[in-house]
Amino acid sequence: MTISVFLVDDHAIFLTGLRSELEADVNVLGAASDVDAAIELIIEREPEVVLVDVHLPGGGGVRVIREVVRRLPEVKFLALSVSDAAEDVIAMIRAGARGYVTKSIQAVDLVDAIRRISEGDAVFSPRLAGFVLDAFSSLPIGEVDPELDRLTAREQEVLRHIARGYTYKEVAASLDISLKTVETHVSSVLRKLQLSNRHELARWASDRRIV
Repeated sequence: MTISVFLVDDHAIFLTGLRSELEADVNVLGAASDVDAAIELIIEREPEVVLVDVHLPGGGGVRVIREVVRRLPEVKFLALSVSDAAEDVIAMIRAGARGYVTKSIQAVDLVDAIRRISEGDAVFSPRLAGFVLDAFSSLPIGEVDPELDRLTAREQEVLRHIARGYTYKEVAASLDISLKTVETHVSSVLRKLQLSNRHELARWASDRRIV
C-alpha cells in the first residue's frame, strides 16, 4: 500500500522538485508553505507521514508538529531541512518528530526514510543522531519504562543507537566495540524485550519516547 505524505516547506522551487521526486513512490496528498496552512491541511487530509522544514513563516516546524500531534497523534513527522544545527535537531525531536534528515539526502534514501518512519522507526544521519544522544544522555533511562531495567547499561546504549537508525557497523564504531559484540547485544535486547527484529525494537523505543 502506498504511503500518504504531506509536504511542508516555504521554498516553492524546492517544494515543486521534492514533490516531483516523490510522486512515483508515495501518495503526495498536498503541500503547504506556511505554518497555519500546513496545520489546517494536515488535519483535513490526515497523511501518514509529514515532511516538514524547521524554519517556516508563522512559528516554524515545531509549531506544526505540536499542533497536529495534539489532534492527530497517529501522524508521523520527518524533519527535512538545510540546517544541521544541534539546536534545530533537538527542538524538532522534542516537539515530536520521529526523525531528522538534511536536504542533501538522495531521493532514494528519502523514500526509504519515509517508509521507515511510517513503520515506526526513527531515522537520523549518524551526525544528527549524535546530537540527540548528547541532548538526552542526562535523562535516566530506567525511568522511561520499567522493562528497561532488564537491560545492562551497554545494552541500553546499543538500544538507543539502533532506535535512532544507526546500522550495526555505525553502532560498533560509535561505541568502539566489535560488530559481533553489537550483534550479541541486539540479540540479548530482543530476547529480553520479547521482540522479533530491529524494526520492532526501533518502534518499541519510539513508542516509549526513548528517541
